[in-house]
Order: sequence, then structure tokens, then C-alpha cells
Amino acid sequence: MKDKVKNGPGLKEFIIGDSETVLTGRPHIPYLPENVEIGSKRKVYFDVYGCQMNLSDTEIVWSILKNEGFEKTEIEDEADIFLVMTCAIREGAESKIWHRLDHLRGFKRRRSLKNKQRPVKIGILGCMAERLKEKLIEKEKAVDVVAGPDSYRDLPRLLALTNGGQTAVNVLLSLDETYADVVPVRLNEDSVSAFISIMRGCDNMCTYCIVPFTRGRERSRPVSSIAEEVRQLADQGVREVTLLGQNVNSYRDVSQHSDKLDTQLAKGFKTVYKSKKGGLRFADLLEKVSSVDPEMRIRFTAAHPKDFPDEVLQIIKERPNICKALHLPAQSGSTEVLQRMRRGYSREAYLDLVRHITDSIPGVGLSTDMICGFCGETEEEFQETLSLMEIVDYNIAFLFPYSMREKTTAYRRYKDDVPEEVKKDRHNRMIEVYRRKCQILNEAEVGNTHLVLVEGVVKKTGQLLGRNELYLKVVFNQQEILSEDNGQRLIRPGDYVAVKIIGAKSSVFSGMPLYHTSISDFYRDRTWGDRRVVTL
Repeated sequence: MKDKVKNGPGLKEFIIGDSETVLTGRPHIPYLPENVEIGSKRKVYFDVYGCQMNLSDTEIVWSILKNEGFEKTEIEDEADIFLVMTCAIREGAESKIWHRLDHLRGFKRRRSLKNKQRPVKIGILGCMAERLKEKLIEKEKAVDVVAGPDSYRDLPRLLALTNGGQTAVNVLLSLDETYADVVPVRLNEDSVSAFISIMRGCDNMCTYCIVPFTRGRERSRPVSSIAEEVRQLADQGVREVTLLGQNVNSYRDVSQHSDKLDTQLAKGFKTVYKSKKGGLRFADLLEKVSSVDPEMRIRFTAAHPKDFPDEVLQIIKERPNICKALHLPAQSGSTEVLQRMRRGYSREAYLDLVRHITDSIPGVGLSTDMICGFCGETEEEFQETLSLMEIVDYNIAFLFPYSMREKTTAYRRYKDDVPEEVKKDRHNRMIEVYRRKCQILNEAEVGNTHLVLVEGVVKKTGQLLGRNELYLKVVFNQQEILSEDNGQRLIRPGDYVAVKIIGAKSSVFSGMPLYHTSISDFYRDRTWGDRRVVTL
């Protein structure tokens, strides 16, 4: 018997396996029992880290658990289960999660001493669970559940298994799982905005990126399920939805037939994978979801620059409720660095795309991601990034020093040879350019009127907070203003308000509310070249 145990399969063989279809039920995991008493009425506390996709995933998890009788709490002392939705994209994100786990380990120990009849369970979900697998179990003895991005349907059973004192793990990646049939339950039901995941995974294989290894291959939800979710959110009073994916522009509903010819990549762009053929594409999806409710704003993120066909630009231009704010993650301004990153385009091709977009959609706003200190980056190559930021008018930018991730191509092929102090210095210089440029761009808006969707109240000042079409914050005082019926009423979250910009900082506008309006009314008399603002 000892020899059999010694020569038998190890932990790795049990938690890493081939993909399997998971569409309408919990997956069959051969090393876990099928018939487990799920239990209910246990209170769950969610910790969410990372991107908007993680927030969307948490709402999927909450839908699954709520359906099984679990309850949600925002008070730690009430919680029976802590579920930490993790991010693995950068070292800094993982460091925050390790610190949180230290706190939860202590909380669990104190609870066991105080009340042995009510033990605390800790679950690690998402990308970090997928990336670290065995390390989480071996290092974090307090962790009870480890669940990857494609195993959320199995969470009720995994949690039930922990009642016997064992650790439950499911990190199998799927080629098919999209959770298309799971109706997410929003964590903040009072919010006027919501996120909708339209696809999962990524096929781009950029050398610096861990996402293909933690979220698997790219697959898209059916158009019909996405449109139905938008319809349900509209019925709940949501005024803005953001379509989420690692690369939304490569969305493809291959279950549907389309007579349209497949568009070719623009000149200067290439891809490492074979593009899917046929089916409905992202432009088709935008057309469908923007038609559900013309008074609901539609946003989307993220997008790879290689996938911006004219059909997408045209539908954005034509539909007033699709925000004219495009995310164009450049990552670097150096062609040589972009080649090492395997981004599939040069600096020149990126700039050509920017010019084409700004010509096609007058008044468009642009945002980007930038990385400094990637493997082998010289000062001259970094200067090209700064010059790109000077050339392109980015309204929003997410700027990061490079963080090497295991499993990525860069980890295997390159050396992380830019010193940390150099990365920090370059990061600060990027921030300086970005803030200076934003200050100039925002000051140019003073005197113009923006359509603002009111989100809530700023706690410190009591002012109202909303966002304009470019997702920039606008704050203003509460007061009665002209209403749609020519009366007067106060401003509420969820209202569309025409706001005159009277002051600007690099990250926020201050304004004066003028009147209640709607998307259709605000843009009715605007020319296409002046869709975002009008000078009064």
C-alpha cells in the first residue's frame, strides 16, 4: 500500500487537466464526490481585486450562490465564508491579496477560538487561483477553496466539501464556458451602471501577459444572451452598461450565420492566431445592444488596436447612445519594444489607426495602457513612448512599470533587466506627461456643455458626481433645474443632465447643472462633428 501511495498521482495531476465543456451544469470532477449536501443560509463576504471583469465575475458567482440559498454580507463579523476574487496581472495586485490573506488567516484563527461551531471558510477565486494552484494550498494552510475562472458553477459543491475539513480545488480551464445562461446578480443594486461580460479568455499571446494562461482560450457569448441581459438591466433602471472582454473587437458569435464578408486586418497589423470565420461580429453586437434602449449608454473595453474595422467605427458614429470613447492600448511607443511584446503592430501603424479613428469619429475620446521598463527597454525606446503620449491626445491612461509574470513568453524568453529604480523613474515621467496633457485637454472644455449621467454624491463635499461621454468625472452642486416637462426638480442618480463646465483639473471637471435632458434630446440638434459638447 505504501508503494502504491508513493508511486501514485500527485496533487498536480488532480488539479490540472484537459478542457471540458461546461455550459449548463456543474462539471464532473473525477476526484470529488458528486452527491454533497450543499447547505444554505451561510453568509458570504466578497473581496474583489483587479479589473472590471473581476467585478462581473463576482456577480456571476453571487448569482450561483444566491440560487443555492447563500446570503451576502458586507460585515466581516457576520461572514461564514470569505471569497477573494483575485488578480494576477501584476505583482502589486498579488501583493495586496497576500496581505488580505494574512488578515483573513488571523480572523479565521480568532473565530475558531471564539466559536468552534461557526468556523470561517476562505476561498480564492479567479486568475491568481489559476496561476498559483498548488502554492495557494501548500503555503496558505488557511485556504479552503481554490476555484479558477471557469469553475464558478462548482462553488456550492466545493464549499460543501470543506465542511469535512478538506481543501476543495477546481482550476480546470474550459474551451466553452461563458456563463451565458447565468443571470448575474449585481453587488450594488442601486448603481446606475453595470458590467456585462461578452466573452472570456484571450488568444493574442502578448509576451508580457498572463491572461491567456489564467483565463484560457478566447470564446464569445451568444448575441441573444447579451441583448437579453441588457434588456433586463434596462428594466431594472440601469442607465449605462459596459461590455467587457479581454479583446472585445475580436468578438465572434459563430453560432449565428452572417452573409457579411470577413474583414481583413488593417495594413501594418498582424496576429499570431488564425481568426475565426463567419458568425456575428462586434459591430453586429453593438447594433443589437444599442437598439435595446436608446436612452442607455453603451461602453466597451478592452480592445486590441488590430481589431478596429470600419464597421465598428461606423456604428459608433451613428448611434448617439454608444459612447465615443475608445480604448486603444498602445503599451509602448517603440516599434522594437512592441515587437518584443508581440503586439502585432508598429508605432507607425498605431499612429495611422489613431488618425483614421479621429477622422472617422470627430470629437472621439481616446484612452490607453502603457508599460515602461519592459525587458531590454533602453532610454531611447522609452523616449519614443513619451513622444507617442505627446502626439496622441489621451483623455485617460493607465500607466504601469513592467512586472514579470511566470508562465508568460517573456518569462521564458527574456530577462527582466531594467532596474526597479529606472522603472520607477520612467513611470513617474509618464505620469507627468499624462497629467500635463490632460490638464491642457480639460481646460479647453471650460465653457462647453457636457451630457452627464449622475452616479451619486461625493461623501466629503456633498456635491453630485457624474461622468460625461468620455468617462471623465464631473462634480457639481445639487439644485433644482429645468425638467423635461418644463417644471423644476432636484437632480437624482440616474438622471441625464446638461452641465456647463466651469473648471477643470487633470482628472475631474467642475460644472454648473443647466437642465434635465435625455441622450436623444441632447444630441438631436448637434452636428456629428460636435456630438460631445456645445458652446453656450
